[in-house]
Amino acid sequence: MATVEQQQQQIEHSHLAIRGLNLHVAQAGTGELGTVLFLHGFPEIWYSWRHQMLAVAAAGYRAVAPDWRGYGLSDQPMEPEAAAYSDLIEDLLALLDALSVPKAYLVAKDFGTMLAYDFALRHPNRTCGVMCLGIPFLHGGSSFTAMPEGFYILRWREPGRAEADFGRYDVKRVVRTIYILFSRSEIPTAKEDQEIMDLADLSTPLPEWFTEEDLDVYASLYEKSGFVYPLHMPYRSLHKRQPIEDPKFEVPVFVVMGEKDYVCKFPGVEAVLKNGTMEKFAPDLKITYIPEGGHFVQEQFPDKVNDLLLGFLKDHPVA
Repeated sequence: MATVEQQQQQIEHSHLAIRGLNLHVAQAGTGELGTVLFLHGFPEIWYSWRHQMLAVAAAGYRAVAPDWRGYGLSDQPMEPEAAAYSDLIEDLLALLDALSVPKAYLVAKDFGTMLAYDFALRHPNRTCGVMCLGIPFLHGGSSFTAMPEGFYILRWREPGRAEADFGRYDVKRVVRTIYILFSRSEIPTAKEDQEIMDLADLSTPLPEWFTEEDLDVYASLYEKSGFVYPLHMPYRSLHKRQPIEDPKFEVPVFVVMGEKDYVCKFPGVEAVLKNGTMEKFAPDLKITYIPEGGHFVQEQFPDKVNDLLLGFLKDHPVA
């Protein structure tokens, strides 16, 4: 496995003017076989895709991994609290135009999957195929009404609550805690007298596949962006997303789930994966599980994810 320094040398960085903001974009590869656009979740960043970017670049594709607006090295929107889900879809379209990419493969993780699904449904002519990690297509979303009050998404939707919780610690400690909690198979849920950051302390080890060096990279990027916008997008914005009437995917869809991902325990997720619901919306669908895989499966088992990704790209060449 390449060191952080070796990886950094193979990946180029630039800022592109996209819809009034300068978005940071990491790129690798020349792209004879097509462009792969990587969409991160929270608390992720372009760096979350480092292993996959180098693999697809070596295979002849162009890897493009932006930091979403308000994340990492990208500009902050003027009013983070006015975060609109539709802005990110429009950003993706403008990004492809700025890069002169007629159509791309979308590879997405966490809340980035919802944007990948919706982009593919709204812009099938700009999409070669979609590979989503960790979240299936949930038409109408997932309802959290049955979840306990201490469930992290409900806590983080409360204006000011996560800001106060995170604000007790430095950025590195916050990112460290979230990576520890989200890599477990249990859903992060606090008791009444606890906050989410209380669920791990400094004696709790990092996941074995996540180094202190990796943590330093994440911390430096979140020190630049802070958490104000990321808390609005996704936690206070995604439930306002307008569902697409009668969705039907015109492109191949590949869902990869870690068997130990806590998201599998979300209401409705397991049913959608197992009962054939997704096939109604995605005629060309494949679902694969990675044993022992958790929520950050592309960092935990990069070789397995790379094999699956390269297989998907090869099976669906650009027309």
